[in-house]
Amino acid sequence: LGLGRAAEYALEVGQQESSERLMRLAALAREGLQSLPGVTVCDIGRKRGGIVTFTVEGWEPTALRQALFEREINIWTCTVRSARLDMEARGLEEVCRASLHYYNTEDEIEEFLVTLRGLAR
Repeated sequence: LGLGRAAEYALEVGQQESSERLMRLAALAREGLQSLPGVTVCDIGRKRGGIVTFTVEGWEPTALRQALFEREINIWTCTVRSARLDMEARGLEEVCRASLHYYNTEDEIEEFLVTLRGLAR
């Protein structure tokens, strides 16, 4: 039932519109993250998707994931084992990964950034 509703919603929104919305939300998240002291956005490339990777000075990514989870914000982590060519070349061992989707809201991104700002102090 959930998959069926998700497919209906995707058709209602439209592929082009959902893709454009996702790119806007991801750009908003990246801009917000870059404005936070001690936060480094790790994404590279000319065309970026809805997965936003970052690190926070003074935080191990797994510990930050747990701290955000306790505040009802879900992110994940990615280690060099799953992106060896990219991360190894850039000297990254582990990063935080916020996987946005077109159904996320600007308010959710703002809540994420405000919460992260409080933790990053």
